[in-house]
Amino acid sequence: MEPCATFHDLKGVSVFITGGGSGIGAALTEGFIAQGAKVAFVQRSDAGAFCDGIERRYGTRPLFRPCDITDTDALGAAIGQAAAAHGPIRVLVNNAGDDTRHRLADLGPREWSDALAVNLGPHYFTAQAVAPAMGAAGGGAIINFSSIAYLMGIAEYPAYVAAKAGVTGLTRALARELGPDGIRVNAVLPGWVLTRRQLELWASPEALASHMERQCLKRHLAPEDMVETVLFLASGASAMITGQAIAVDGGVVATG
Repeated sequence: MEPCATFHDLKGVSVFITGGGSGIGAALTEGFIAQGAKVAFVQRSDAGAFCDGIERRYGTRPLFRPCDITDTDALGAAIGQAAAAHGPIRVLVNNAGDDTRHRLADLGPREWSDALAVNLGPHYFTAQAVAPAMGAAGGGAIINFSSIAYLMGIAEYPAYVAAKAGVTGLTRALARELGPDGIRVNAVLPGWVLTRRQLELWASPEALASHMERQCLKRHLAPEDMVETVLFLASGASAMITGQAIAVDGGVVATG
């Protein structure tokens, strides 16, 4: 990954990322490592090979802890281990999520709760875990991944769409609550990012062509397209930006 910009103030900063070993999360981990940050991340699947690759390329290894992010105790323990290894977390990126397609008739009460437990709950509980030490250390940045799916009202996964709307609401509430402690909280709303999962499951030629018609910029999004917006929001370059929801979608959603 060749960054377009260097954010010098991220060097040596303790960063924690959920879902940081695959898809967008892997690009984020590499992006922060390239800036010289100390990165810890969690995800359910093994990320040993990914960490090996990062270490070969950059000479430093991210701290990986296997974790189901719906297990709040395990998630809190992983955050504690990251802080012990790298110092108080100054940048939290809530990236992990599950966009499995479903329709209204598909989910019962348990499945609905499970969807929110993956796509909304961790954003709350990670912030709860890091905020005291982050504030005591002089502040920091929380970046929550939402999605343009709720702005577009996409009908293929109502629980996911509802959760992502909730992420933006939570972001604004936490920006207000945590601002006096120097903590900025913003949301990134990706468009259709063509991760391996998307390409394998849903990116048919017809779907890709239809989506491209909606984009102003005529190039499909890759995981790397999310990185520098997140780095900007993590750095002092965005020192007075908080409570915002920034769409990184090639111009599918027009606001203003």
